[in-house]
Amino acid sequence: MGQRVDFQTLLETVLGSKNVYFQPPSNISMQYPCIVYKRVKPVTRHANNLLYFNKQCYMVTYIDRNPDSEVPNALSQLPLSGFSRQFTSDNLNHDVYDIYF
Repeated sequence: MGQRVDFQTLLETVLGSKNVYFQPPSNISMQYPCIVYKRVKPVTRHANNLLYFNKQCYMVTYIDRNPDSEVPNALSQLPLSGFSRQFTSDNLNHDVYDIYF
């Protein structure tokens, strides 16, 4: 669990606020700008029948009304970060990244 908490702290630092939500329930009222993230399939590598590499992948979505925010650029600069897609919904801009941590 410590690894996810460390990732949460990293995302809060990048965003500059505590508006970072891990798998938020539908009844929560989010404050924008915010980051929403969830776990997706980890990457594992084996050699000689032993696990030697294991990184958890998180799908990280930055949500903001401002289409020119600098936060997506900061997310793309994180190690093992890859841009996935961008879309707009309900006048909110969503930038989605796959980040391994």
